[in-house]
Amino acid sequence: MQPYKKMMKRITFIFILFLIILSGFAQVGSLKGFVYDASNGEPVRFCMVQLESTSLGAMTDQNGNFIINKIPDGNYVVKVTLLGYITLQDSIMVNANTIQKRYLLHAASQTLNAVQVDAEGQRRVQETRTSVVTITPKDLTMMPSIGGAPDFAQYLQILPGIVSSGDQGGQLYVRGGTPVQNMLLLDGMLIYNPFHSIGLFSVFDTEIISSADVYTGGFGAEFGGRISSVMDIKTRDGNKKRVSGKLDANMFGARMLLEGPFVKLNEDRGTALSFILSAKGSYLKQSASVFFPHIKQGLPYNYWDLYGKISLTTNSGTKLSLFGFNFDDKVNYSQVANYNWRNWGLGANFLIIPGEVPMSMEGTLSYSSYKAAMNDVGFAPRSTSLDGGMFKWVFNYFAGRSVFSAGVDVNIFTTRYSYPDVNNNVQKLEPDYTTDIALFGKYKYNFKDIVLVEPSFRFQYYASLLTGSPEPRLALKFNVSKKVRLKLAGGLYSQNFMAITSDRDVVNLFYGFLSSPSKSQLPNDFLKKERKNTLQKAQHIVLGVELDLLKYTNINVEGFFKNFSQLTAVNRYKQMPNDKDFMWEKGVAYGGDVTIKFDYKNLYIWAVYTLSWVKRTDELITYFPHFDRRHNVNLLASYQWGKKRKTWQADVRWNFGTGFPFTQTQALLPNLGYGPISSDWMQNNEEVYIQLAEINQGRLPAYHRLDISLKKKFFIGERNVIDISVSATNLYDYSNIFYVDRLTANIIYQLPILYSLGVTWSF
Repeated sequence: MQPYKKMMKRITFIFILFLIILSGFAQVGSLKGFVYDASNGEPVRFCMVQLESTSLGAMTDQNGNFIINKIPDGNYVVKVTLLGYITLQDSIMVNANTIQKRYLLHAASQTLNAVQVDAEGQRRVQETRTSVVTITPKDLTMMPSIGGAPDFAQYLQILPGIVSSGDQGGQLYVRGGTPVQNMLLLDGMLIYNPFHSIGLFSVFDTEIISSADVYTGGFGAEFGGRISSVMDIKTRDGNKKRVSGKLDANMFGARMLLEGPFVKLNEDRGTALSFILSAKGSYLKQSASVFFPHIKQGLPYNYWDLYGKISLTTNSGTKLSLFGFNFDDKVNYSQVANYNWRNWGLGANFLIIPGEVPMSMEGTLSYSSYKAAMNDVGFAPRSTSLDGGMFKWVFNYFAGRSVFSAGVDVNIFTTRYSYPDVNNNVQKLEPDYTTDIALFGKYKYNFKDIVLVEPSFRFQYYASLLTGSPEPRLALKFNVSKKVRLKLAGGLYSQNFMAITSDRDVVNLFYGFLSSPSKSQLPNDFLKKERKNTLQKAQHIVLGVELDLLKYTNINVEGFFKNFSQLTAVNRYKQMPNDKDFMWEKGVAYGGDVTIKFDYKNLYIWAVYTLSWVKRTDELITYFPHFDRRHNVNLLASYQWGKKRKTWQADVRWNFGTGFPFTQTQALLPNLGYGPISSDWMQNNEEVYIQLAEINQGRLPAYHRLDISLKKKFFIGERNVIDISVSATNLYDYSNIFYVDRLTANIIYQLPILYSLGVTWSF
């Protein structure tokens, strides 16, 4: 009996071992492909591709790409679902092979909420989404159409953690970071000045944007070289089905969009080739005297923006795009300053989808040139330029719902800068050549849509400084329930890039771009601690909770802390030639914000409140920088109505912000200056010397503004639509301060009430 028991144990062990080995060689397959909009061939982002009656599925990415692997042998029904589209079903048979599919989704005439899937809701469950907001074309259309058309710059100002310094000469500050600490990518290319001098408009045509992810902190290792935020903008490929476009004219400016196929996309052909071309500009300097005579100083803003792109897409989803742009800005503040800049660039990006492997490769190769000049009345001119190229290659490997990404990032640029010294003589710095190289990796692990973990690591090497920066980062999300989600993100960040501004500027329009100064230009230590390198460094931590407690309503609460542990700035205390040109600083930014979003049928409401503190410390003082705003409120509402096609739309936006710090003028003193010993001191005219008070001890009054717009669509035939819009900026004509002339003490105000009438023809 005993030998029998031993034999049964051995047989049972061998059988279990055999089952384990057999399961390891179980036949599994993969389904991969792309989802496109049937009307224009654009990728459909973040829709669900599900194998019916199983837990297997995937969500399409920014390119409309999806991969479902580890599928056991068998027959399945594929369901492709997204809110606003007709659900698509397809039967497939899997037998240890890789199946490639291309699906075209058709828009639904009626939306069935019980059946369709909301992409944003899926992303909240399946992605960490900490300290990031995705802007879609639909979101942009809900902003009041100031100047006849909504703009990306206007929408950014309503996001949590973002502060705008004003309507004119406006810059954006993100959770304590300055504009130069924000990275902005257009199709993977770095853009160095994305906003025009009039703060209502960016360089981007709203119609070309496919999506924009705005990271206000805690971003992953795929981004680097900036210590505050990232704005990642993707543009559309152009209509792959037919030639279409838009023409727009209003009291601020005009724009034109044209797109279409060279080779059409259809069910049978494997390749599509399309183009998109956008041009827009303002004629405010000329039109202001006609339409806005109540603005005595006029609106001296003119700009032109051009963008073009050609995209080749294959049946497997592999894609190559070539693009280029030219952005130009000119402003003339009478008796104050003339300012202009120009940015142009060329680039290519690619997406490669290998046939049998669950992976993708994507990258960008680009070159751009930026030049800016400022001519202040009474001072020698300032100028800056930045030329450079970049290359980025990213490899993604998909394992179920988990993804591993790795890549290389190379950025090469040259900066030049000239400025007036204390004697008003132009000084030119030697060109500064810089190369930054980074390797990064990121792993996203999804445990049953309950726990999401995204550890990532970036090693940034700054060749010009012979310095490396290891930067670990982490993002977490815990889905407590379907209605409550906790999240966290943080990491280490570095930057070899700075902007020089002048303390005499009441309005900061001009930024002189430089790479980090050499150690010889800075003190050896700061606050009694030796500094080993001149990089700017920061550490982020963001904690948040998402709540879906009310129907059609999402509440997002986040608290943040950014420690800017090492910053470089122009030495504001320099008096003698031997004094260092630059100085050390450190800073902190902390606070929190609450975002409430309600979206039901024809009504959309967005409300944001931010409470924050920003401080800087040098060797002598701790102060609030000029963009420190304690309270910031943004309210947005959009409503559509009409019997059939909802042809009417009304949009309202109100912004309130407490006052910015500013440096007061303490005294105006006579100054005879220096001259030859033979000079006649009794006859020479004296100059006025401005003595400033302690830095940023004053506070401007609170800022608030109400913008509205009303739009009406007229459908002419099948494809022609006429949009007529009327809008008003600063509806109740509140006098927000722009700047105060230091010599005359005259107050110059931000934009008064501006009305606009615009007409758009879509074909």
